[in-house]
Amino acid sequence: EALCAAGMAAGLDEDMASKLARATVIGAGALLDQDPRSARDLRVAVTSPGGTTQAGLEALTGDPGLPGAVRAAVRAAATRSREMATEIEA
Repeated sequence: EALCAAGMAAGLDEDMASKLARATVIGAGALLDQDPRSARDLRVAVTSPGGTTQAGLEALTGDPGLPGAVRAAVRAAATRSREMATEIEA
């Protein structure tokens, strides 16, 4: 959803932004599923120095960026999971 919205904000029409967002997520997931290399090694392999992927990754990995957002999301979900387990036990 966020990738599609970003594509639209960059000037793509909704249909094209949606298609590109889906293809990006599906392609990345398929590559990770089919290739035995780690996610880090795959990222390095597909990132051309000075290219568009590198530019996008630099924007995502700034402080706190995507890694910080993912940590916060996992932390919140884990906390809620523990709360729900406690509620069920009670």
